[in-house]
Amino acid sequence: MSPQTSRPAPLRRTDFKAFLTIPTRWMDVDIYGHVNNVQYLSFFDTAVNSWYVENGLLDPVKSSEIFLVVETGCHYFAEITFPDTVTAGLRIERLGSSSVVFRVGLFTGEALETAAHGRFVHVLVDRPTRRPLPISEQKREVLESLTA
Repeated sequence: MSPQTSRPAPLRRTDFKAFLTIPTRWMDVDIYGHVNNVQYLSFFDTAVNSWYVENGLLDPVKSSEIFLVVETGCHYFAEITFPDTVTAGLRIERLGSSSVVFRVGLFTGEALETAAHGRFVHVLVDRPTRRPLPISEQKREVLESLTA
């Protein structure tokens, strides 16, 4: 068994390059009165894919190349509740030949520190075959605008 690593600390808004506002929904809340943990990954997915679409990297219906999630993880620091508005911050921690490692931070209201943050790893693939593809220079230039 490997030794336990130290718990990460919340990140700050200044640690991120782009932001998307996402309203919470009544259905996001669980029996404990806070947004259920599975919804945090949905916020990650919404933020990253919205950024792709807004920046011309993805047409969800027509693109011949798509990004698929291969890894996720999340650290929680404060509860998110309904009707909070979540601001998702994005930055890219690593840009590989076919993969992109995002750090996504979730903020509530005007909070300066993340209520949660995590990793969201995508691989660019050919839509029909689902085989990895190299990220083109054109896509790479856009993605580099989010590098840490």
